[in-house]
Formats: sequence, structure tokens, C-alpha cells
Amino acid sequence: MPSLSEQLHNVRSRAEVCLYSGGRVVEVRAGVMEMANLPLPPCSKYRHITAETMVIENSFGSNRKETLTSLQRLSTALNILEKYGCNLTNPNRPKYWRTVKHNNPVFRATVDAIQGGRAVLCLYGYTNQQPDGLSFPDDVTDPDVGRVAAVTLEVMSLRMELEMLIKEAHSHPEFYERIIPTLRHKDVGLNTDSVIYHSTSSQPASQNKPLAFPLHRCSSSEGRSSHSLSTKQPLSKKHPENCTICGIFRISAHCLTCLQGLCLECDRLYHSYPERSNHCRTAVTLSATSKNKGSHSSSTWRCIHCTKVNPFQNVLCEQCEHPGLKSSGSKADECQSASINEWQCKSCTMVNAAGSILCEVCERPRLATRPPVTPSHPPVTPPRPPAPVLGMPGDPDSQWVCQFCTYLNYSPATVCEMCDLARPEPAPLPVKLRPPSPVRRVPALPIKPKEPAPEDLDSWRQKLMKEEGLKLIQLIKDGEKKGVSPEEVYTSLRVAGDSNILPCKWLKTELSLLLDQIQMLVATSSLQSISEKTIMEHTIKSHEAPAEDVRKELDRAERERVVQLSRTEAKLAWLTAGGDTERAARQALRDRLTKVKELRALGFSDKTRCHEVLRQSGGEVKGALALLQRPLLEPFHCRIWCNKPEPPIDIHYPDKQRICRRLLAVYDLPSWGRCELALSLLLEHSAPYSLEDVVQAVRESHDRDFIKRVLAKECPICLSVFPHSKMQSLTSCQCSVCCGCFQQHFTIAVRDKHIRDMVCPVCWEPDINDPEHLNSYFSTLDIQLRDCLEPDVYELFHKKLTEQALIKDPKFLWCCHCSYGFIYDGDQLKVTCFQCRNSFCAQCKKPWESQHAGLSCGQYQLWKRENDPEYQRQGLAGYLRDNGITCPNCRFQYALSKGGCMHFCCSQCRYQFCSGCNNPFHTTCAVDECSVSGLHAHHPRDCLFYLRDWEPSRLQVLLQNNGVAFNTEPPPGTQTGLCRVIEQKDEGGQQPDSACGAQTQSGHAGLCEKHYREYLVSLVNSHSIDPATLYSSNELLLACRRYKVDDTHNDGEDTFTYYSRLLKKLVDEVPLGDKVPRKK
Repeated sequence: MPSLSEQLHNVRSRAEVCLYSGGRVVEVRAGVMEMANLPLPPCSKYRHITAETMVIENSFGSNRKETLTSLQRLSTALNILEKYGCNLTNPNRPKYWRTVKHNNPVFRATVDAIQGGRAVLCLYGYTNQQPDGLSFPDDVTDPDVGRVAAVTLEVMSLRMELEMLIKEAHSHPEFYERIIPTLRHKDVGLNTDSVIYHSTSSQPASQNKPLAFPLHRCSSSEGRSSHSLSTKQPLSKKHPENCTICGIFRISAHCLTCLQGLCLECDRLYHSYPERSNHCRTAVTLSATSKNKGSHSSSTWRCIHCTKVNPFQNVLCEQCEHPGLKSSGSKADECQSASINEWQCKSCTMVNAAGSILCEVCERPRLATRPPVTPSHPPVTPPRPPAPVLGMPGDPDSQWVCQFCTYLNYSPATVCEMCDLARPEPAPLPVKLRPPSPVRRVPALPIKPKEPAPEDLDSWRQKLMKEEGLKLIQLIKDGEKKGVSPEEVYTSLRVAGDSNILPCKWLKTELSLLLDQIQMLVATSSLQSISEKTIMEHTIKSHEAPAEDVRKELDRAERERVVQLSRTEAKLAWLTAGGDTERAARQALRDRLTKVKELRALGFSDKTRCHEVLRQSGGEVKGALALLQRPLLEPFHCRIWCNKPEPPIDIHYPDKQRICRRLLAVYDLPSWGRCELALSLLLEHSAPYSLEDVVQAVRESHDRDFIKRVLAKECPICLSVFPHSKMQSLTSCQCSVCCGCFQQHFTIAVRDKHIRDMVCPVCWEPDINDPEHLNSYFSTLDIQLRDCLEPDVYELFHKKLTEQALIKDPKFLWCCHCSYGFIYDGDQLKVTCFQCRNSFCAQCKKPWESQHAGLSCGQYQLWKRENDPEYQRQGLAGYLRDNGITCPNCRFQYALSKGGCMHFCCSQCRYQFCSGCNNPFHTTCAVDECSVSGLHAHHPRDCLFYLRDWEPSRLQVLLQNNGVAFNTEPPPGTQTGLCRVIEQKDEGGQQPDSACGAQTQSGHAGLCEKHYREYLVSLVNSHSIDPATLYSSNELLLACRRYKVDDTHNDGEDTFTYYSRLLKKLVDEVPLGDKVPRKK
């Protein structure tokens, strides 16, 4: 038995090799588990990392629970360090493997939070200190994989030990209790996954919990090999759980590597795989106490199915619920049970298990015979006592056949010498009965053997076949781990002729010599294959030229004809020939000449060059073809990778097919016919088309007339002809203009005009009075102007667009002094303009005066009428000015009368509306059944648009009927003679603001008749008076038809009743204008 140090060295070596050679995760985990379970203290087990110091420095707490919590943090940090190490040993390392950043939150919370974390990173190779982390030195190109694997293995093992220590599953916790005293005191309720040890107290066995991690202590007398099923009994209780895999049968073994419990059959199948055969397993059997009780107590009986010891009064087993049977049986039953456990293959005479359908050797099916009824699994019974004379040749019990590999073993061996699997426990038999032997008894060596029977020869042949097959499979698996193919393993065994050699080692030492020999044979054969014709040609030349020149030329020709084989070709030929070097050389030469012939058939006539590229590509025709084509593609590669533009296509080139091919390749036209169509259009006389325009038009259509129309579009502004691709149009209309006119129009509109003037320059659409159309139109226009306008003009356009959006804000104010607009977020009436620094009222928009402080806007206007001489001098003209025009779109106020024309255009936002009712003027009407074309608006019946035609006396009667007072005489101090009301006039295309200047009349309060009517209508609107009460019959009928009110005359209805009903219906169905200004 090797010592613990030797065991540690062996385990460490295997695990390190598996870690840095890319082994399976299960193998690495098994090695880590095996290393963690070695009974050695941390100071002796770990030679790279200071494990004991790290555990001491990172364990805190006054009790066991706090200490385990701190160890859990250490385990988490070790897990992160383990990932760093695995990344470095992985062949596909991450992109930024050279550095570890300190600002990584995971690094700060785990590795940087423990003592010794950075020291482990230094062991990995992160020795260069950076301002933001650690990195490898600049002269290190790759990490030291061997050293990193050794450090990573220790990190993984220490983490595994800490995890077992936290779960109380560590096999030797005393090593850590010695350095951490707080671990010696058990805390109640700390961990529910702790290991339960056997106790000899009287507590019933049913109250014990199953083990989470079974203990496994090695001694000098335990086990024959590391991969065999252990027969020691560290557990003193029976595991009542079912198998982890099948879930049917009871657990017979616990695997400490994969941490699962398996029944007998599942354990055999699962761990027969070579990569799991070295798992450390522990048998689950009855304790010695239970055995003694069962053997000496006459009041109990043992179940032959699950070996459960039951009370005598129980009829059924408490564990498996099988009835209690007698242990003895008839002779016929015993013979039948022995005969149904195996069957012999009729093809290869292999003796197979009864449950298998296919033969284990030849994989042929079992003959269709009715199998006898057998139980689902063989009963497990205690082993019977050995024979009186153990191991003698004549003793029937001295031989036993392994049911897995059919190898004949001799007692007292309990493990098969071939497959290292445990001997199955035979069923109990009567003393005088003997089971039928599966094979013929072989006498012991001292006795002279008899002539072997045919059955023995078949068994021997089976055994030899199985041995060789298993050995070959194992060698192939070992070779695959080292990168050696199965063909190389098989060929090396065949060539070496020695079954005891290691193929990988043989290939490493001998294969290169064999490949050199094959290359030399090929070169020699190629020299000898020089034809007689070539020799004769040089012989003839020798009579005409000096001998020295002829010799040099002959040597050069021979060197050119020598076939130089690559290592890859030689190796492939060696494998194909089964290791025969001469045959491999002949085959390689034939293959090379065939490939050269194939390349020459493709147009590459240089035979020497073909041989060279085949050697460089390892004999692959595809790779050789790529090497031969690379010089030919060099001009194309230079052209596509350089920054120079593509050379223009010369449409007058004589070869028209070449031009069409260029068009098809460069411009990706859909067909050959389109290429010919494009070329014919370009070759037309006096064709003003460019190549790009023609290609674009040909892509869209194949109709020649349509393409000509597309290529000859006339701009309606400059009257020049352009292709359709160089014309631009808006989404609101069908007009198209050239790109130059489009850019010039919108540049002038942005710089010199209002944003609402940015419409089509041909049809002046769309009508952007509607806010919904305005937003959608400008969102599309912004995309078109982005690539069309200069950057400074486009920026100005965005600025105006932003101002247009700000006008909609309720907190937006216009300065009454300088017409500057801004957002005011205060709550005071006095507002100071940011532009001119003058103040005005935020509510009535009038210039601010000190008398306005503390007064509402209405009180201030009343005070002004009574105390301001200038205001009194203006009379009702000042009233009309104060109640002037307010834009409903941007709320800008104009101190103007509404005048004669009701159409008003705001100078700030270009909104067109009626100054009497604030309804919009538009050319595209949104009212259903409207037949009016052109610019118009729809006015309510109380709008000045209709009431301005009434006589002042009629308006006075309307006001008197509703009890509203009005002025007929001018206020005291008012200047009379000429009307002083300010209004907007149209003079030669200009719209200046000036006084009315018309002659005033008596009884009109110092105003002209037009503005006196406006004054009376403002009173009607301020008091929401309905003028329909004074309608005549004709006016009533006209109003009903205008507002779509049914004016049908009922039968038998008199005129008064008819008009009264119409008036009431008009008032009820058609309300007054909702946008009419109603200031008081």
C-alpha cells in the first residue's frame, strides 16, 4: 500500500494533467474529491497556496455558526479564483485574459474582500501592478499552464474541503478544528445536512436520517484498486432509499464522486464506462450488530429479497413487503434457477446473461425461444460459508466465472482478475446440491491437464477475443485523449507487432522515421520514372552543346521532376496502406500524379508549380487550387481593397458583350436583357443621360418608352430637363421640381419667410392651418431637408420649428412692446421681457403701470377710463383698441379694430382666421356637404361677419331688449370730427396700421358708422345675446338652410306657428359661436 505522500503525488499528477489537457469535468471533479479526502493536514497537503494561513486569516466569529459563515465567504472567493485559473488553462482563453480589473464588482466583493486573494492571482502569473488592476508582464505571451493548473487544483481542493466542512461532511474535521478552535463547539440547528454517525444506543433505526456524504476512510487493508467497489463497511445503518437512476430497487452502493446511491445493476452499468470506472464507491450493507442479531435470534427471520431482519410474527417483510419463504427448495427449482441465468450464443458460443437480448461479442440476437419466467432481479442473500478445502482444484467452489467478462477465476479471489469487478454472491443452496457449472472445470496447474474439449476452446477463444478487443478500445480511448486517431493506434500496433507497447509513445518515436522513409522512397521512384524520351533528348543535345552544360541541364530537370511529398500525404498513405511503407510510397506517388493531372486539366500547365502547391496544401486539391488562383486574383484584390474608385465603364468599347457583363457585375442589374437595354439607351444619339441615371431607371422598369419619360422630366420652375432620380417632390402633392430649385426655394423660405410659407413652390400646398396636418407635414419635411439644406440653414429651420411648437404652450407670452415671445413660469402679473427689458401684464397683456399693482385687470381698466386723460380723449376708439384682435393660434394681440374685411392673417404664426369669430380660413374645407371652393370660413350667426350688415338702430333695439346699456354720445373730452380707431389697411400690397379717418356722425358716440356697429356688436358678443330673436322670416329661413336645420312646413300650420317653431328649433340645435371673443 503506498504512503499518503505517494497517494497525494499520484492524485495531484493525474488531476493536473486532466486539468490542463482539457479533460472531462467529471474526471477533474473526481481528482479534486480524491485529493480533498486524503487524511492530511492543510500544511502538508498544499504546497503552492498557504491554505492554513488563508483559513486562519479569513475565519471570524465567536461561535461555530459565525465561523462557518466566514468560511462560506472564503469558499465563494475561492470559487471565483478557480474560474480565473480554469480560464487560463483553457485552450480558448477569453479575450482579456491578461488583466484583472479592480473595479469589477464581483472581484471587489469576493477576491479582494479576503486575505490572500491577490497572492493567488500572483501565483497564476498576474505579477504586474497596474493603476486599475493586475496583469501579466509584457514579455509573457502565454501563461505557464502547468503551474496555473497546479495552483488551480489546490484552490479547487481547498474549496471542496471548506464546502464539506460547512456541511459537516468532512472526513477529517480535526485538522481544521485544531487551527480554528470555534469549530469544536457544535451549534444546535446550524446545518440540516450533517453526517449521521452510527450509535449503539437503543434509538430505533427508523429514526435515523440518511447520510448526505458517506464517510470513507482508507486503511492499509482496504480495497485492491481505486476503481473497484469497496467492500468495507463504514456505515452502520441500512439505506432505505431507492436507486437514484431507476427508482425501483434498493441502494446497494454509494458513489462518493458523483454523490448518488445506486442499486447493484445500475451501479454495474453506470460505472462500467471507462471514464467513471475509477469512481470511489462504498457498499451499503447491514451492520455487524444487525447480523449478530439475525443469526442468534430465533424470534426473527431474514427476507431473502432485501435481507431485512423482520420479527417472527410478521408475515410480510417490512421493507419490500415480500412474504417470508423458506430458505430450502427442491432440486428441480435449484436447477431451473441456475439454468435461466445465462444463454449461449449460437453464432459465437458466447455465454450471455439471461436478461440480454443481443450477444455481447457478435451483437447478434438471441434465438426466438420462450424464456422461462424469472424474477425481476436476482435475490440478494448473505454469502454462504466457504468450502472445507478452499482453493483446491477438485473443489467445486474453488472456481467461479465472472458474469461480466466470463473470465474463470479461482478462490479465494473476490474480485475478477480481468475486469476488476466484484464476485457476485451466489444464492443459498442445500448442502448436498451443487449448481451446474457454466464452464467445464479446469484442473489446477500441478495436475497434468487433460485434452481440452471443444467447449473449452470456444471459451478460450471468447476470452482472447474479449481481452484483445477491450485492450484495443482502451488504447484508442487513451490515444483520443492525447490527440491520436484510432487509425494511428491500430496501425501502430500492427506495425510494431508487440501488444505490450504503448501506441502513443511508439508513434512519437518511430512514426517520423517511417514518414521520412516514405518521402525518400517517393522521391527515388519519381527520379527513376524519367522517361526514355527525356533521356534521349538530353543525349541528342549532348552532341550539340558542351558536356558541362548538358550535365547541368540534366541535373536541373531531375530536380524539377523529383516529387517532394508532404508529411500529411505520407501519413495518410501510411495509414491507408496499413503500415506498409513500400505500398504507401507507391500509393502516395500515384495519388500525387493523379492530382497533378487534375490541376493541369483545370488550366495550370506548370507541372513543377502543381507539385509545390500540393506539397504546401498537404495533398488537398482544393487548397492547392486556392494557392494557384491567388496570383491570378491579385489584381482584383488590389482593386477592391484600394481606396481608388472603380474604373469607369467605356460604353464605346468594341466588345459589347464585355460591357454588358461589366454592367451586370458592377451595377447588379436583374437580367442580361436589362443590361442590353441600358447599353442601347446610352448609345442613342444626343442622349443626355448619365450611366447612373439609366441604370436606376432600368432597374425599375423594362419598358423603353416609360424609361425615356422617366429620364426626361421637366422642372416647372426652371424648365430644365432632368431624370426622375434627380427630381424631388413633397408628400402633400404630386408636383416635382429639380433638386436645385427645391433647395433654393426652401433656403429662401427658411431665411426670409415664416415657417408656414414652407409649402410646395408650384401649387402652394398643403394648407397648414390645420394643426394635425401641420405636425405630420413638418415631420416628413424635416427628413427631406436634412440632406438638402446647408447646415446653418437647416439649424435655422429647426429653430423656427421649435418656436412654432413653443407657441402652443399655455405659459408662452408675447411682449406687447417688442413682439418677443418666451415661456413665463411665474405667478405674478408683472412680467419683464428678456429682450427689451420692459414690463407688461401677464393677464391683460397691457403695458405695466404702477397703478396696476394691487388691482385686477378689470379694476385697472375701469380706473384708466375714469382717470387717464389720454384714454378719455380716445373715447370708444380706445375701447375698441383694448378689445382688439387676438390670434387664436399663438395668442398674439393686435390693438386694431376688426374693420371691414373679416379675414385676418397673424404676422407671428401666419394663421388665417376670422377676426369676428376666430374660426379658421382655409381652402380645403373640413365641413361635410360644403360646396364653397377657395379661401373661406364658416361663421356663426352672432359673428360680426353677419351683424355688420345690420343698422345701428336695429342693434340698439337688440341691446335694449336684453337690458344692455350702450353709448350714443362721445365721452367728455373725446376729440370728434374724424374716427380715430386704428385699423389695418391694404395699400399697394402693404398692410400698414393707421387711423380710420372717416367722418363721425351724431348719435354714434364719436365713431364712424362702421366702427359704431363694431362697438354695438362687441356688446352683443360680450353679453352672449342671440340675434335670432330679431330675424325676419326670410333671414330665419336663410339661417335654417345655412346651418342645415329642417325648415319643412307642416300641414295645417299657420305662418306664425311655423316661424315660431323654426326660431325655437334654430336656437336649440345651432348654438352661438364657441370661439367668438366675449370680453367685457
